[in-house]
Amino acid sequence: MSISGAAVGSGRNLRRAVEFGKTHVVRPKGKHQATIVWLHGLGDNGSSWSQLLETLPLPNIKWICPTAPSQPISLFGGFPSTAWFDVVDINEDGPDDMEGLDVAAAHVANLLSNEPADIKLGVGGFSMGAATSLYSATCFALGKYGNGNPYPINLSAIIGLSGWLPCAKTLAGKLEEEQIKNRAASLPIVVCHGKADDVVPFKFGEKSSQALLSNGFKKVTFKPYSALGHHTIPQELDELCAWLTSTLSLEG
Repeated sequence: MSISGAAVGSGRNLRRAVEFGKTHVVRPKGKHQATIVWLHGLGDNGSSWSQLLETLPLPNIKWICPTAPSQPISLFGGFPSTAWFDVVDINEDGPDDMEGLDVAAAHVANLLSNEPADIKLGVGGFSMGAATSLYSATCFALGKYGNGNPYPINLSAIIGLSGWLPCAKTLAGKLEEEQIKNRAASLPIVVCHGKADDVVPFKFGEKSSQALLSNGFKKVTFKPYSALGHHTIPQELDELCAWLTSTLSLEG
C-alpha cells in the first residue's frame, strides 16, 4: 500500500503539499475523561463519522474527526480521493506508503497534543482510518515515526474497524528494547472485522491482530462478525462502547 502523489522538481521527487480537510469535534456530554481521534475511510470525510459517534452512549469521550487530504490514489489510477495515505493495491504484498502514513500519524498526534494532561488519549478508525490508527499504535510503542522523528503522544486505546496493520512484515525485531516492550504490552487495542467484507478481506484483520500479538502487543482483542460486510452495525458499536468504557475506566 504505497505513495505516488510526488511532484518532480529540481531533478528529484518532492512531496506534494498536504492540505487536510475540515475537522469535526463532538464535545463530551458528561465529565471529559478521554479524547479519541477518529479517522474515516477512503473517500469519506470527518462529518459522517462525527454524526454517528455523537449518538453513542459515551458521554465522557470527546471525539475529534478530521478529514483526510484529497490526493491521487494509485488504486484509482491516480484519480484523487480523500485518503490518509496512498494505496497501490489491497493485498498483503502491496508496498506501504511510509511517508503518507507518517504525515497522517503526525497529524493525529498534533490533534491530541493540546488535550489536558489528565485526559486519556486514543486513536480509532474505519478501513484506511483503522490502518492509520494501528500504524499509530506501532509509532507509540517504538517511540518514533517511520522516519525516525519522536512520537510525542501517550496513547491509552486503539480501535481498528475493518482495516489492516501497515508495515506488519517489518515489525519483527523492532520491539526488543525493554521500554518499547513495555509500551507495546500496555496498550489496549481492539480490532473488529466482518467475515463478509468484500473490500478489505477478513483475513487482513485477523492477520493484523495476530501480527500485533506476536510482536508483543499483549492487550489485543479481536472481534469477528460473521455476516458483516465493509460497514459497521449496531452490535459492533455496542461492543465497542463496552470495550471503551471498561478499557478507559469511564464513568457511566
